[in-house]
Amino acid sequence: MNLKRGNLIMVKIFIDAGHGGSDSGAIGNGLKEKEINLAIALDLREILNHKYKGHAIQLSRTTDQFLSLKQRTDIANQWKADYLISIHINAGGGEGFESFTYSGNYANKRKTNQLRGFIHDAIIKETGFMDRGKKEANFHMLRESRMSAILTESGFIDYQRDANMLKQKAFIHRIALGHAKGLATALGLRRKMGIKLGPVISILLKKGIHFGHLLKNIIRQLTVYWN
Repeated sequence: MNLKRGNLIMVKIFIDAGHGGSDSGAIGNGLKEKEINLAIALDLREILNHKYKGHAIQLSRTTDQFLSLKQRTDIANQWKADYLISIHINAGGGEGFESFTYSGNYANKRKTNQLRGFIHDAIIKETGFMDRGKKEANFHMLRESRMSAILTESGFIDYQRDANMLKQKAFIHRIALGHAKGLATALGLRRKMGIKLGPVISILLKKGIHFGHLLKNIIRQLTVYWN
């Protein structure tokens, strides 16, 4: 169910950071899956809120907290989310990225797989991960959610090359950015308007801001907007 803010329809996105608390998820190469999942989820929320409009976001967790699978889908269902994305890191031998939608028969399966395609492709493009394919599974997060849903597996924590990338904050940001770009395309989110530099420059100059500081501020703002 969409929220309505004024004349603007808000798409409700539920972001699930897999595992948490006593459930560490996969462990390998000095990494814990629960921590990476949360880092991606928090960065994804930040990117969506900073760069796009036309949505509302709820996270299953924002700290190192244990929630059962049922608790997670109950929250999403009670909030009446339009889309659910469950973020995970893989393990068990392999490398690269794969995504999952529910394997059963349901009314909006074709649409769910179509939306998944936008997200999957955007993540592959942004990260350069080896593409393990668009798959289906009988996972709780996909089966028990009443909205279109995707579960992503961004790299293998027990594969050294993937793990080395997952240790880099900049690469975690690229994973989050791929998720964000895919969601924006899939759900029709609108990009926020760019910064109007004229008024900003005038105000800063009137306040006596040094030109070097002024230039640095403009560059910083443009970098945030275009990245």
